[in-house]
Order: sequence, then structure tokens, then C-alpha cells
Amino acid sequence: MRYWLMKSEPDDVSIDDLARRPDATVPWYGVRNYQARNLMRDQMSVGDAVFFYHSSCPQPGIAGIARVVSAAYPDATQFDAASPYFDPKATRESPRWLNVDVRFVRKTRLVALAELRARPELANMRVLARANRLSITPVDPAEWHFITRELMGLEDDGI
Repeated sequence: MRYWLMKSEPDDVSIDDLARRPDATVPWYGVRNYQARNLMRDQMSVGDAVFFYHSSCPQPGIAGIARVVSAAYPDATQFDAASPYFDPKATRESPRWLNVDVRFVRKTRLVALAELRARPELANMRVLARANRLSITPVDPAEWHFITRELMGLEDDGI
């Protein structure tokens, strides 16, 4: 199993929205970065654990835990001309963009970006790197365990 941090703008899909969705599952649509796409395609697997991160909001940070519940498949929004994620170069025969489905596991207290930055144990965490704009980043197992146990106060890894 691998660990991930996936960013979502809470105005689009928040951890609470995810919990209320049918089957508490959402396709992780709209990824338009090749590196993030390749992570979903080549490295993510069903069962992987996810920190659900609220971004582009007044208080960014980890808001909950989810799990990857599908392999990567074509993102339908790339074919929808009315979608902000439409890509005129994508075709159904040769899609450019993928998504995976993620399912709600639990809401946690918000672990704010500033709190993550303040912990030397997380100094190498990819989401904290300067100029990091990726919406999906891998999380080292030691970072996952530290965040779930020390910062979230969970007795297990939260999954």
C-alpha cells in the first residue's frame, strides 16, 4: 500500500461533500498536470490511503482520510465542452487525462499547512516543497504515521 496527499478546493468537493456523496465516493476529476496524471496511472493502486487536503481556501490543510477504490480510467470531463476541464485535443480513442475514485474513510481535525510546516519531522514532505503545485503527491510512510498518530491523535493509521 502507498500513501498520498490529494488536494481539492472545498468549494468544489470538501471532505464533508465526499462523506455525503452516494457510496461516499467521488471520481478525482480535473487533474490537468501530466506528472499528477502519471502518478494516478502508474503508481496508485486500489486500497492506497489518501490524505484529503483542502486547498485554495482560507485555511488549507489535511481535512480527512480517504482510500483509492478504483484503478485509473479516462476522466469524462475532458470530453465535455461545457466543463472547465474540457480538452479539445482529447479523444475517446486516445484520452489524455485520467482519474481514480476515492472513498471517504473519516473526517479528522484540520491539520493546517502551517502546522505541517512547523514540524521538523515533515521537512521533506513533498507538499511542503517550494513551488510545489501538484494536486497529488506521494506521502512517505513515516510521514503518514507521524501525521495520523502525533498530529491527528489517532491510535492507528486512520484507515
